[in-house]
Amino acid sequence: MAPIFDADDSELIEELFRLHKSKPKLVRYSEYNAPAAPEMIIQSWKMNEFKYYDIPSPFPTLARGLFTTELDKEGKARRYRIVARGYDKFFNIGEVPWTAWGSLESHTKPPYLLTLKSNGCIIFAAALTPSKLLVTSKHSLGPVEGQPESHAEAGERWLHRHLEDAGKTTQEFAKVLWDNNWTAILELCDDSFEEHVLPYPPEKAGLRLHGLNECSRSFKTMPPDFVIAFAKEWGFIPTPFTVLNTIPEVKSFTEEISETGEWQGEALEGFVVRTTVSEPPTGSRGGRGASPYKAGSSFFFKVKFDEPYMMYRDWREATKRLLTANGSIVAANISKSKMMRPETRLYVDWVAKEIKRDKMQFKDYNKGKGIIGTRNRFLAYMESETGKKGQQELEHVQENASGSADGKKFGKTIIMPVAIPGCGKTTIAVALVHLFGFGHTQSDDVRAKKAGPAFIKNVKQLLQTYDVVIADKNNHLRQHRQALRDLVKKDIPPTRLLALNWSLDLPLSTIARICGDRVYERGDRHQTLRADPLVKTHEDVIWHFINTAEELADNEVDASIEMDLTDSLEDAIERAVNGCPEAKTKIKGPPPPRYFGLMAEVGLEHALGPAFEEENVPQKAKELWQHLMADQRVAKRPHVTVVHLKTREEEPNLWKTCETLHKLSSPPLFKFAVRNVVCNERIMAAVVEDLELQNPEQDDGQHGHEFLATLPPDIRSRLHITVGTKDSSVNPVEAKEMVEEWRKNANREDIVTVPVAELRVSGRIKGLV
Repeated sequence: MAPIFDADDSELIEELFRLHKSKPKLVRYSEYNAPAAPEMIIQSWKMNEFKYYDIPSPFPTLARGLFTTELDKEGKARRYRIVARGYDKFFNIGEVPWTAWGSLESHTKPPYLLTLKSNGCIIFAAALTPSKLLVTSKHSLGPVEGQPESHAEAGERWLHRHLEDAGKTTQEFAKVLWDNNWTAILELCDDSFEEHVLPYPPEKAGLRLHGLNECSRSFKTMPPDFVIAFAKEWGFIPTPFTVLNTIPEVKSFTEEISETGEWQGEALEGFVVRTTVSEPPTGSRGGRGASPYKAGSSFFFKVKFDEPYMMYRDWREATKRLLTANGSIVAANISKSKMMRPETRLYVDWVAKEIKRDKMQFKDYNKGKGIIGTRNRFLAYMESETGKKGQQELEHVQENASGSADGKKFGKTIIMPVAIPGCGKTTIAVALVHLFGFGHTQSDDVRAKKAGPAFIKNVKQLLQTYDVVIADKNNHLRQHRQALRDLVKKDIPPTRLLALNWSLDLPLSTIARICGDRVYERGDRHQTLRADPLVKTHEDVIWHFINTAEELADNEVDASIEMDLTDSLEDAIERAVNGCPEAKTKIKGPPPPRYFGLMAEVGLEHALGPAFEEENVPQKAKELWQHLMADQRVAKRPHVTVVHLKTREEEPNLWKTCETLHKLSSPPLFKFAVRNVVCNERIMAAVVEDLELQNPEQDDGQHGHEFLATLPPDIRSRLHITVGTKDSSVNPVEAKEMVEEWRKNANREDIVTVPVAELRVSGRIKGLV
């Protein structure tokens, strides 16, 4: 039986192909042979995650998880059908303007169906034919190289088990999905396969059915009571739900549940709320909370619980970073915003020691095994006398580390924002001045030709009068922060440098949207950056700051107050006020560098991604790239290693030159080209070519020229960026050896070469640990 052809669905898929061709970074697809019908080619579509936040949407569909196939051609026209369709992308409370509580109250209508949000991985089941099934994960199907069992394969294994227990066959299941043109949306929760954050013991493991979607362009999903009846009929675990009548009821109910993190005797991550866009939708009235959806549309949002779920997730991610850094807390470089909770600080201290004591106990941690067991061991440790003593010791260190490195008390204080436009730094500065009478100087007020030195001069003058001075500037670059440090480096007693640090730890598009909205709302009430309602050039300025911002390092300041971009003005001021008298911790100086490298100013995922979508890319390279992307193993802070501590004695002049460059307040900028990526089955590297100074005429001290002159040919020839390793067991040094072998023989069968459109990259020398 041939599937019913839908012209609207086919047109959607043609739009996606056209969009991929014109903007491959925005929309991309992978092709698979369907395991149950190898003659059928299945396309899996994936959208740029950050762009789901944009209004208007750049995508012709908001589906998150979309699998398609080409039907027989009719004449010269291509005809397609949607085989499997996930939900439309939906957001957490406050994650986007239209999911703020007030916006939801104005543009949605009852009933509000709250379904339990399970903590597993999503599985889609749909009909290939009236008797054959397609079972996928969110974006892939079939086996994955290097994994004994993929998510899709685990999902299919469980699906067969559920159907068998219900006395059903896969053919019968395929028939009901085919006849109704449905995709079954399931959650795989099985700790024996992969642990997440919440535990699922064997008696609760399996596939939880929480949705039946029509395989169509428009988002159409069956109501929860129907889905529960379907789950019981076909042997799946039903997903419980409750019904509420107003948004205030939803808010009150979820806040109550969040206090325990349990509902109906089960731990949960939160709720998915299913509702409908009201008539007329908020979008017709405009405003920041405008809904991007049409009146009458199905509309989902989620309410996720911070405690303890988010804390447990922080622990999991911290452990992964520590495993990569072999237990070194400094090298793991865990975000300050993740270390606010005392429990997390104790966990990081404990697990770092455990990794150093016996790393083998974590051998499968990055494969999703041992996450819950590790957490439970720590929770038991917390309750022990040793754990309680450890907590007291950490608190004692924080409370008593208020002096300088040589034991002297701090004298004056410079409060230094580390931010981008639209964070609210000046508003908070004005509030602190009003409350405490601090000195305040703003860089935007400076009209001198050399604004940087003039701003530093203003800070210096205010320090003669005030004990606390707010240096109101974005200070998003290290050179700006170093200028303030240099200003007070000879002060006795030492002057404290206190950061108000807005970490860029949200999706970059979210940051750009929040800050852009704030700049737009203030209109022309600013000295330099004014809102442009037509061309929106202010958004380009914000993106420039985001793309060039350099993260605050521990050794740059004496103390830091971690700010939250999503805070209301009142909450942000309260956070700053509460932090001022307490944030007096003198952070220890950094350990000496283990090696020097060029910090490559490039986003590897976006820069290299198009090269792996070319038709002639060897399958081995394509599969490793997809694995690195899926497991988030593409280097986030790429660098080019130049000289290591282990070879310092062999290259003393090069080490000394790098050391000099590292200590400069404004080191010279180098540039290089990348024309090839090379890989084997374990590791991938981008080969560095044509290293030279970016601005030779600006190398006043000739330090950059000296570096290039002391760089031996054999080191220059092996320079590379390690793009990523298959897993944490692969030593990154293997990339150096691979590049050296590739240089000797570029036609080696065990090393795959992927040409890339020439990429020009800049970077500075930095000491790394």
